[in-house]
Amino acid sequence: MSSTLAGYLARRVGQAVLVLWAAFTVTFVILYLLPSDPVAVMLGGGQGEQVDVDPAQLAALRAEHGLDDPLPVQYAGALWRTLHLDLGTSISNGAPVTRLIGDALPQTALLAAAAFALALVLGVGTALASTWARWGWVRSLLLALPPLGVSLPTFWVGLLLVQLLSFRLPLFPALGNEGAASLVLPAVTLAVPVSASIAQVLARGLRTALAEPYVETARAKGASRARVHLRHALRNATIPALTIAGVVVGNLLAGAVVVETVFSRVGIGRLTVTAVNGQDIPLVQGLVLLAAAVFVATNLLVDLLYPVVDPRIRLLGGARASARRTARATARPVVGSTS
Repeated sequence: MSSTLAGYLARRVGQAVLVLWAAFTVTFVILYLLPSDPVAVMLGGGQGEQVDVDPAQLAALRAEHGLDDPLPVQYAGALWRTLHLDLGTSISNGAPVTRLIGDALPQTALLAAAAFALALVLGVGTALASTWARWGWVRSLLLALPPLGVSLPTFWVGLLLVQLLSFRLPLFPALGNEGAASLVLPAVTLAVPVSASIAQVLARGLRTALAEPYVETARAKGASRARVHLRHALRNATIPALTIAGVVVGNLLAGAVVVETVFSRVGIGRLTVTAVNGQDIPLVQGLVLLAAAVFVATNLLVDLLYPVVDPRIRLLGGARASARRTARATARPVVGSTS
């Protein structure tokens, strides 16, 4: 590994640690500023309501979970445990937070992977078709689909798919985690807004790239329409699309909360709803840290992919900043793209 790459990775890891610490701290402060008592909420059934309980029992439970300590002591203890990969114990059921997240994560990861694969196919396909079509009305129709997909509420899409493909046409199960068939409707629901975001950015990048002089040069050299579209224009248009990877991952994580609730799937999304309703502070903090870790890992991976897609980008100057400059300077094609 070169010293340049090692230095860049060291800086990015440091930034990732800072982001995780900030996420942990902000979540801790917000949760502990809430006026309700999480122990009282737990005794009330974890439905976000407090009930009248024996003060002695309440005090004993608060002491058991360390909630009677001063706020700085609670923060320092929680941070120290987190540094040792101990996210604490759930207030709601007494189980370790790491175990609860570990049990729920595989189902959400499977759903997110299926949705991302489907979104990639739909998004890239829509962008390519909208810029490939020769008829103006076809282009206009295809270019109108991404804004429509972004604007549709996720829960409404899920309910519509259940109504059409589960109740009227019993093709797929409406609820649960059993079998591959139960994954189809949730994956489609989650993929709709993500594919729309990909299609919007990629279609805009393709239209810009196809209007650049190097495309005319490639055509003048005898390159076919497919080669110009797929090899030359698409490669340059990929840079802006890669930049929104963090947004795409955020949409997948946020959408999982809604989708898993609509389809009654057991996963991170449903666990998040339960933790928030019950004000389960350790569990909510663990889930926020998981989301932050996925976000920073995705952005680091994207930064490492930039030089692979476009050799002009160098890690030393900051891949993301270089990618933005490259996306704006599309008049210069990727090295070798007009050969």
